[in-house]
Amino acid sequence: MRALISVSNKDGVVQFASELKKLGWEVIATGGTMRLLQENGVEVISISDVTGFPEICDGRVKTLHPKVHGGLLARRDDPSHLKALKDNGIEFIDLVCVNLYPFKKTISKEGVDMAEAIENIDIGGPSMLRSAAKNYKDVTVVCDPADYSTVLAEIAENGNTSESTRLKLSAKAYTHTAEYDCCIAQFMRAKAGLNEKIFLEYELAQELRYGENPHQKAKFYRESEPCSYSLAFARQLNGKELSYNNIQDANAALNIVREFTDEPFCVGLKHMNPCGAAIGSDAADAWRKAYEGDKVSIFGGIVAFNREVTLEAAQLLKPIFLEIVIAPSFSQEALDLLCTKKNLRLLEVDMTPDAIVHKQYVSVNGGLLCQDADRQIKEVVADMCVTSLQPSEAQLKDLNFAWKMVKHVKSNAIVVVSGGRTLGVGAGQMNRVGSAKIALEAAKAAGFDSDLVLSSDGFFPFDDTVELAASYGVKAIVQPGGSIRDEDSIKKANELGISMLFTSMRHFKH
Repeated sequence: MRALISVSNKDGVVQFASELKKLGWEVIATGGTMRLLQENGVEVISISDVTGFPEICDGRVKTLHPKVHGGLLARRDDPSHLKALKDNGIEFIDLVCVNLYPFKKTISKEGVDMAEAIENIDIGGPSMLRSAAKNYKDVTVVCDPADYSTVLAEIAENGNTSESTRLKLSAKAYTHTAEYDCCIAQFMRAKAGLNEKIFLEYELAQELRYGENPHQKAKFYRESEPCSYSLAFARQLNGKELSYNNIQDANAALNIVREFTDEPFCVGLKHMNPCGAAIGSDAADAWRKAYEGDKVSIFGGIVAFNREVTLEAAQLLKPIFLEIVIAPSFSQEALDLLCTKKNLRLLEVDMTPDAIVHKQYVSVNGGLLCQDADRQIKEVVADMCVTSLQPSEAQLKDLNFAWKMVKHVKSNAIVVVSGGRTLGVGAGQMNRVGSAKIALEAAKAAGFDSDLVLSSDGFFPFDDTVELAASYGVKAIVQPGGSIRDEDSIKKANELGISMLFTSMRHFKH
């Protein structure tokens, strides 16, 4: 039995080759792999001795030879294949152990040039993997050091691997080459300015019990590289397995939290919309203010913080029925207390700020929508004021808070704020004044009917929202502007003593 070993990742390869030798296998090796094995006392056959041809072109050509691929691809049950090998002096290769040049790692380096990237495109490696994987009925293909022990154990017990194992390893090899080619294609296409195709790569993170509803099947996949504000790479410290809806809601909460880094912040969320949010002096203060804004809707919801959850915050959270609490960390005392609620999911999430603009994908029937995630936000400043009455400093602070929050509410979206906390959220109504009515009524029900500010994710098509807002005690409004009837809203705001600011940027969220 013969094995051909040619690896870029050399973890465990010396022991793997040594064990194969002990089991009576011949080992063929190339270049750096051969030198490593020889230095560690493993007797190997040079690939050049097999092919009768030297490695050329700085090692670019060494395994692209009939004596390699004939030995891999020949069917052991086909007499014509066996005759072809005999006539041409080709021996079987029964196992290939190959992993590929580190292309992805190379292009991830700062300042890498095209020449270096090109030299890390493996040619012979993928060819051998594909040949061996195609002939899995007779050939074992190994591309992952994690599989070395399984392969060795089966060979030691049965003289060879089982066909079922070879099939799994074949699938794994084709996955390895597909991911590799995808990475190269994306790199080269970016350099060439091509965008008519898109390649996505995600790994299975979790099998879900069901989707949005029990009759829907679902799985959760994640990107290969960790990123901040990502539920896919969160550390679950307590509670039941996350559901499809939990994941959607928690992701929405994280998108809101990432807007706030300068001050302690907390948001409560239900059905992907905030139902209470506030900034405070610490986590406990932020939660207290957020909860007071809407004590009803948060029942069974999600709470996310941008600061460590302290014992004081945990003591306030514990009496309330919640699905999930998310934070960058939990104090040990807080963790001990909250873990007494065995079903409460506690998630620790990396909240390191970054400037990366991720792509956002949404499936539609027969297609896929792709856009840049909405990471931009304009600071609301006095120069944006379009009315005669200017906002106060306190109002400007609340307007900025409201503007960041409305960005994450389903359109048509209205958010009412006072004192650094939400008091009313109107989401997803078919007309803007309807959303405003919901948000303003909520603020009134919470006992707030003066010194309010209001934000809108889109412009006002009529002046009715301004008029309604004034009747509930709103003193300042921030909105994108851009309606053909902007002057009507400005005129109404001036009449009613309201400051109104235009950001010239909308934040629809469908």
